[in-house]
Amino acid sequence: MNDAKLQTPAEADHSQIVSALIGALPDPVLVVDGNRRIIATNSGARILFTNATVGGALTLSVRAPDILDAVLRILDGGERECVLWSEPVPVERLFEVYVSAFTYEGYRAAVIEFRDLTEARRVERMRVDFIANASHELRTPLASLLGFIETLQGPAKDDTAAREQFLGIMRDQARRMTRLVDDLLSLSRIEQNEHVRPQTPVDLVAIVRHVVDTLAPVANEGGVELMVSTPKTAMIAGDRDELIRVAENLVENAIKYGAGGGSPQRVTVSVTESGGLTTLEVRDNGPGIPPEHLPRLTERFYRVDAPTSRAKGGTGLGLAIVKHIVSRHRGRLSVESTLGSGSTFRVTLKK
Repeated sequence: MNDAKLQTPAEADHSQIVSALIGALPDPVLVVDGNRRIIATNSGARILFTNATVGGALTLSVRAPDILDAVLRILDGGERECVLWSEPVPVERLFEVYVSAFTYEGYRAAVIEFRDLTEARRVERMRVDFIANASHELRTPLASLLGFIETLQGPAKDDTAAREQFLGIMRDQARRMTRLVDDLLSLSRIEQNEHVRPQTPVDLVAIVRHVVDTLAPVANEGGVELMVSTPKTAMIAGDRDELIRVAENLVENAIKYGAGGGSPQRVTVSVTESGGLTTLEVRDNGPGIPPEHLPRLTERFYRVDAPTSRAKGGTGLGLAIVKHIVSRHRGRLSVESTLGSGSTFRVTLKK
């Protein structure tokens, strides 16, 4: 096979047919001839390999030795092969690369298909981490409960003072497990319905004011001043209970974890409307969040300060729940934070 042969009308038609066929495929695909020159690409391949052009050498676009060796074996008559290829920059991605033969009337080419496994691997890693974290979060209070029960049945069974102390701790641990199970069930229900966008008209201002009134005692106890700024109404399509959960999580987090920075301690909750969008903003003047933690805040069980979070009753699932509820409402969650100046959590929804 040579370049001159590619210029014949019949084979030019073949090339057009191949290009049309691979153009309909969702995965990136390259087709190369016996000289390892690219004879067809689809849009996915041109995005993945910006320098992949018809007539260009495959080695100029694909620099993975395993893929190039597989192409050589296929062109020499080998069977279909699959190799793994990792692209480390600009963002690490993992591909399953299938190299197959394409033959027609003695014409032999290699078809290279790239299947992106990045998201599947990420989801699998999250699933494994989730199970491990959930098990760990439950194991600790369970071990504590079992230890106190054994103590109450043994050395402390006649010690009234110890019994009262241990029962109080056991109650706190049981409540911690209850909160964790409740949050896990909530997260599961939200994920099951995440593809269904809520359509019921609700007033976000009424929701926010209800949440602020509910959490006012918590703010007073912590010495935090709650400030509210909203229009009279802000109607959106949404699920009232889920949006209450969003506002509760954001405001309660600001009260609990946004303290310790400015004086007086202040949490500002606002609702604004602009350009067809409604925005809920919760801002504190606390110590702020280190920038390296910001990308991971909505991961399940991720905590900036795990001991403090657990001590304040946090399950590590609150912001994950917020993220999924906002996603279900086709909205956007963003976080801004400056060390020493506080944090701002912003939920933007379509009216």
